[in-house]
Amino acid sequence: MKKMNKLLAAVLAGAVAVSAAGCGGAASSGSSAAAGGAASAASTSGAAGSAKGYKIRMVTDTGGVNDQSFNQSSWEGLQNLKKEASADINYMESKQESDYATNLDKAADDDAKLIWGIGFAMAKAISTAAKANPDINYAIADNGYDASSMPKNVTGVMFRAQEPSFIVGYIAGKTTKTGKVGFVGGINSNIIDQFEYGYKAGVAYAAKELNKKITVNAQYAESFSDSSKGKAIANSMYSSGCDIVFHAAGGVGVGVINAAKDSGKYAIGVDRDQAYLAPNNVLTSALKLVHSAVEDVSKKSMKGEAIGGKTYTYGLTEDAVGIPTEHKLMGDATYNAAMKVESDIKSGKIVPPANKAEYEKFQKTL
Repeated sequence: MKKMNKLLAAVLAGAVAVSAAGCGGAASSGSSAAAGGAASAASTSGAAGSAKGYKIRMVTDTGGVNDQSFNQSSWEGLQNLKKEASADINYMESKQESDYATNLDKAADDDAKLIWGIGFAMAKAISTAAKANPDINYAIADNGYDASSMPKNVTGVMFRAQEPSFIVGYIAGKTTKTGKVGFVGGINSNIIDQFEYGYKAGVAYAAKELNKKITVNAQYAESFSDSSKGKAIANSMYSSGCDIVFHAAGGVGVGVINAAKDSGKYAIGVDRDQAYLAPNNVLTSALKLVHSAVEDVSKKSMKGEAIGGKTYTYGLTEDAVGIPTEHKLMGDATYNAAMKVESDIKSGKIVPPANKAEYEKFQKTL
């Protein structure tokens, strides 16, 4: 690993999931700031061109760069940056968690100026690498650090994933015919809690509106890459009566969608619009515009902005999360009702829960 002696603080925040889904450690609010997602990424595109050849490296979590989810979206953001600003980009895939440190070392030895870690499971490895290489900028998607322990050359990027999850949960509640829906998580963590409890709250909100009982079956795959396990869990849910399953599980979710396709049921995608995987079975997706955030942070680093030591949070008010506009499977009435819910979240009338405790409090308000 390279030895450095000069401390730079430059990196900003952007927008993941595991994958929704990345993997591993707990996130805290740290020092937080709001940042515009797609809009701010677009606003800096001209300035980024002055940093031709700026070397950026990305290390994936175990979901891999073609996970159809969080990692893939992050890589697409860097590919856009290469087209717009001739940035020098590359990635290293992590097959297992022990690869994180090795790949981060390789990126540092490659003289990268900015190194991205994708997924909250990389939090510890990023922190260690940043302390060993203080003149390299690091950014991590889907993680924030406590202000007292956050390296000054690291930028955290967080999303209020409970917001789009609430919306897709509401859609699931409005759409289910059986009164049973499912949730498949990757690895249990604070990040995936946002998806699970935001979704459950949205289902409960719809159930209250419809004056009916709707149950949510939640299970975890303990993986972000085992698509066969995701398919097996989803098949079990569909067999038990669930007609819609939402996943926040990276590559595992591909198996969930395949199960929906085979069963003739609905799945709800995550991070990216995953309808292309099964156009007749993906009801909608809970979007995280990770690519826009990755571009935004990278451009700021290229401009030399001192943005390290902070965690930036993106949500509906920053236009960095949401659902796709295509809604043929749910119909106009349900889509329009979901847009009303989105508006209520933006205004603060509805505050989606991000964890179990908040969910239990939310239920009492219904």
